Amino acid sequence: MGGKVKAMAPVEEVDVSAARYEPLVVRAPRLTGFSLRAFVWLLESPLLGPLVTSILKKQNNMTQMLQHTVIPDRPMFFPEYPPQEPEQGVVTLGEDRDPVERVEEALQCFAPYDPSGRFASADEKNPFLYWKIRDFAHAYRSRITTPSAVAEHVIAGVEEWNNKKPPMPMLIYFDADDLRKQADASTKRFEQGSQISVLDGIFFAIKDDIDCFPYPSKSATTFFDKIRPVEKDAVLVARLRKCGVIFIGKANMHELGIGVTGNNPNYGTVRNPHSIDRYTGASSSGPAALVSSGLCSAAIGTDAGGSVRIPSSLCGIVGLKTTFGRTDMTGVLCGCGTAEVASPLTASVEDSMLVYSALAGCRPMDKLTLRPLPPCVPNLVSSENNDILQSVKVGKYTEWFHDVSDIEISNTCEDALSLLRNTFGCQIEEIILPELLEMRTAHLVTIGSEGFCQLNAHYQEGLALIGSFTSADYVASQRLRRRMMYYHMEAFRKVDVIATPTTGITASRIPPSALKGESDYIVSAKLMQFIVAGNLLGFPAITVPVGHDQQGLPIGLQLIGRPWGEASLLRVASAVEELCLKRRNRPSTFYDILKT
Repeated sequence: MGGKVKAMAPVEEVDVSAARYEPLVVRAPRLTGFSLRAFVWLLESPLLGPLVTSILKKQNNMTQMLQHTVIPDRPMFFPEYPPQEPEQGVVTLGEDRDPVERVEEALQCFAPYDPSGRFASADEKNPFLYWKIRDFAHAYRSRITTPSAVAEHVIAGVEEWNNKKPPMPMLIYFDADDLRKQADASTKRFEQGSQISVLDGIFFAIKDDIDCFPYPSKSATTFFDKIRPVEKDAVLVARLRKCGVIFIGKANMHELGIGVTGNNPNYGTVRNPHSIDRYTGASSSGPAALVSSGLCSAAIGTDAGGSVRIPSSLCGIVGLKTTFGRTDMTGVLCGCGTAEVASPLTASVEDSMLVYSALAGCRPMDKLTLRPLPPCVPNLVSSENNDILQSVKVGKYTEWFHDVSDIEISNTCEDALSLLRNTFGCQIEEIILPELLEMRTAHLVTIGSEGFCQLNAHYQEGLALIGSFTSADYVASQRLRRRMMYYHMEAFRKVDVIATPTTGITASRIPPSALKGESDYIVSAKLMQFIVAGNLLGFPAITVPVGHDQQGLPIGLQLIGRPWGEASLLRVASAVEELCLKRRNRPSTFYDILKT
């Protein structure tokens, strides 16, 4: 026997009330430059590599958890949900409807657009942070400006970012002539009164692991486009294009999505618009920086380990992670796993609703296996909206909630929940979620093994730790996945949403030594402290900005919803956003591309 064997009780027999919270402790060296290259060489050494990976896994209790623990529960190889009740006070978008029609339906869920409060000077009653999608649509229809004029501001902003010292390379692929061509076509549609939708002429960025023809998809490597040419748009990109969206290019990211800081030695590390000496978070680093800096209204990222929510939180914007299977992942580089989704990063919850309305709609196969409820959005102008908010129960696991690097983070999120309760009458309920450390390990093994399987034929450098996971480790992780699903679904019997800080730290500094590569598992673990349930269990989740720390760095509140419960999540997120709007600041690096 390789160690003391532990036996878990069947999950249905666990006394949840007796569970004790175990703080997250990660044991791994922080490495950059030569020390990182030497360590990677050591890991990949046929003789010493297995020994080093074995030590790392034992130090972080992974060996005990996966190989010396009897887990009696059946494996769950993808998120499986019990039947869910339809949401209240919503507009049903429909699974197979034209995206233009769905976006039009979503528009009816907002109060009538009032340009006077947006284009006049901001005051205390109407704090102004970002132009919204409806602002651009109004400016185009009213001939205040044109998509072509805005495109020139975008081009100037991108070039300025690229020429800064240090450079801030938010885009891996950018073609100014193609951008002008798209903008000219949109401008002509407005001149002819034949604009397609409210998204016509709206500028989007697409993460570099999502196909957007004719741009290459490199996943921020130097080689992936050579072995996998792009022949057509990803399904979700095609849906946006059908609505008249203008694509500004392929956004920078953490290489292959294997990291959550945004460090990229191939194309340069994206910098946080709130503080350019700090990370954006990742892996959707470029999408978050582009939206946060004002250079585009929205971006599409992918999220298998918090990669939409983490950078959105650190950059002070809204990041929606949809239910697993809610969007069609055809045309996404690693879109065949069981934890990843593609979803929007936006400056506001309103814009997130509009973009989600265009993107929603799962693959035909997923309709059979996942049995999704139809996509919906909340009717925010319904007479019953406040009554529904009053009935919302928000779950909070207090010990977990406050396990952060600085209590200012959890206190700021706590203040947002207090505002929600005091304003709308929501109830804050204490919950317990056992085995969170086991969930973290199961998530790492799951996305690591699935990603390694996808990449193995083409790329193995730096993946020694992931490649060391065995088939037995993977099956053990899926047994843990079933246990985690049970605990969370039991919690959702008591509450409607679960609230946490989005990250356990705010944006960390970029050490000069890290620009050629960095490995910092401790920082990564604190960034991923609260996000795993959204991926391993596939739940929808959203991060909303709720304030800043003493250094002016954004803090996000995460809301986790029931399966297929995006509309309920967006309703609560909209209320939180409204209550915390005055606590937000524009980033120090910002571009007003509307320039009215």
